[in-house]
Amino acid sequence: MSDLGDFTEFDGDREDDERADHTAGQADAGQTEVDQETEDFEAVSVSPAGEERGIGVLSAAQGLTISEDGEDTRLRAYVTVGNRADVRIGTYLLAPYPDSATEERLFCRITALEYAREFRADDATEIHARRAMRSSGIDEQDFKFIAELEPVAILYSEARSASDSRAAKPRDSGSGELQRRMTDRVPKPETIVSHAEEHSAIKTGLKIPEEGVFLGHLSVGGQKVETAAQPPTIDYRLKDAYDAGDPLVFRHTLVAGGTGSGKTHLAKNVLRQFLSEERSYPVETGSDRTIQPAVVQFDPQDEYAQMHDDGELSAEFRRRCEREGIACGGHDDTVAFVPKVGGATYSADGHRAEQVEFTIPFSLVYDNPWLIAGSGLNDNQYGALVNVLLPLFRDQYGQEGTYDQFTSFLDDPALKEELDETGRVHEATYDAVRRRARGFGNIFDQDARPITELVHEFVRPGGLTVVPTYHINDSRATETVVLALASLLVDEKLSNDPTYERIEETPLVVGMDEAHNFLTDADSVQATKVIGKFTDAAKQGRKERLGLFLITQDPQDIADPVFKQINTTVVLNLGDEDAISAVNIPSHLEAKVPYMEQGQMVVYSPDNSEPVELIGLPECVTRHGQE
Repeated sequence: MSDLGDFTEFDGDREDDERADHTAGQADAGQTEVDQETEDFEAVSVSPAGEERGIGVLSAAQGLTISEDGEDTRLRAYVTVGNRADVRIGTYLLAPYPDSATEERLFCRITALEYAREFRADDATEIHARRAMRSSGIDEQDFKFIAELEPVAILYSEARSASDSRAAKPRDSGSGELQRRMTDRVPKPETIVSHAEEHSAIKTGLKIPEEGVFLGHLSVGGQKVETAAQPPTIDYRLKDAYDAGDPLVFRHTLVAGGTGSGKTHLAKNVLRQFLSEERSYPVETGSDRTIQPAVVQFDPQDEYAQMHDDGELSAEFRRRCEREGIACGGHDDTVAFVPKVGGATYSADGHRAEQVEFTIPFSLVYDNPWLIAGSGLNDNQYGALVNVLLPLFRDQYGQEGTYDQFTSFLDDPALKEELDETGRVHEATYDAVRRRARGFGNIFDQDARPITELVHEFVRPGGLTVVPTYHINDSRATETVVLALASLLVDEKLSNDPTYERIEETPLVVGMDEAHNFLTDADSVQATKVIGKFTDAAKQGRKERLGLFLITQDPQDIADPVFKQINTTVVLNLGDEDAISAVNIPSHLEAKVPYMEQGQMVVYSPDNSEPVELIGLPECVTRHGQE
């Protein structure tokens, strides 16, 4: 009765049904032919002896092509009905080359999924639509399910002959270890394709190092990739040994993510790995003497000093970190170096780290005169400051001259008149410098120890130094403090005659949160000098064991010369199109960025691996937030 009721409902509008039948006339006219094809298909046995393997087979129905030009490559697989629910865009697959003596397999990933009609009939008709709407489901056997594949690499496990021009020379000839090379062969039609479920195959296929700094676990579409191994996840690590090339920490890292994306959570987890007791680097290339790296982290939101303390971590999470070689727990050698600025007071309610108060001495301006050029000196005025006024002041007051003494020095009308009469500095230029060099009295030479007297404590092998600036309400003061300290570190690292041996010999990671506020491209003397300095630091970082670790929600605002030197880009959720475009990641991953949940990320590190999706640890390995 229920079926009759359904048809009665349509009989009430019989004219529509008649028009629908007429519209579908061509499909009905060909139904006899379709039915015959269906009978022929069903007459063929699809259940030969043995069990089915894989998820489907490669199809040559529209050609099967591997080409040097990726746009000409055509690689498609037919996915059988029972496996269709288990494939996603981004899924990694393997297809063997059965005639290969080296057990070669094609490692590839799914880039598109498509349904197509199995038989020559038109299902975009009123009749078909109504029949489907009245049925309890669709018959998947009526449709082909095709996966478009992108070849990533060919994997092989035996040493190849030196005369075989198709193969790259194995790194360890005769070792039998799994290796990869470019895709230079086309697989055979109807080759079985299977999920890539071997730990070694996935890591080799994506060129992910076995050892290094842990970032997260490999994922596809927000789901972790799992294998039959223990642990089942694929850990993603950055190269961290000189025998595998320069450690990527000294080739610089950018973490980009919007508010709430988890970038501080991730940054803490990564920085904690740099501070692992097992991590150290040679003082010089080829040297047997190694030193643990020091980390100096600029902290605008007063969050990173929490790394001193343990978080509320479950016992299972701690065991998991231990199994996977992930440094976990608070870092005892964490010190908050608090800048003394005017009357600002710092309240450390969120952590138990030691606090050391310091001030910026005016003597740092001698080597970095642009520190007091932030208020808008032009090139002519900056030249007068650098080439005339500061040298004269230094000759008169020496290395210990203070900012107050410098402003009093500039107030001398006799000096102004003398410089104008001798043609060294025009009086208008002099007045401009005097006006614009004011306003820094709350920054330099405050009632605290100068940072130059605290260098040995500021940079400590294996130690984390956090510089909080949350308590400073003046943005210009914050900028001056951060750039003064960062410049001190960079200058000592790049100098051929450093003043502080501690900085010169210690491997150093300089972390900068909200980096877009300090390394932005702008038409000012200060911006030009800052960008030039940090570009040089980035270029020479791997030689001097200096790594930049930049964290930002506005990557488009970071100056291009600095950005170009960054080797590892970690992108969490970003909603701004300009920001997404600026990080310059492959387009197939770029489209996923706005939809990423907290902790999901894309890693683009060409010297480390193929571009991949990751999921970070669900818990922060140190204290984070209001725990």
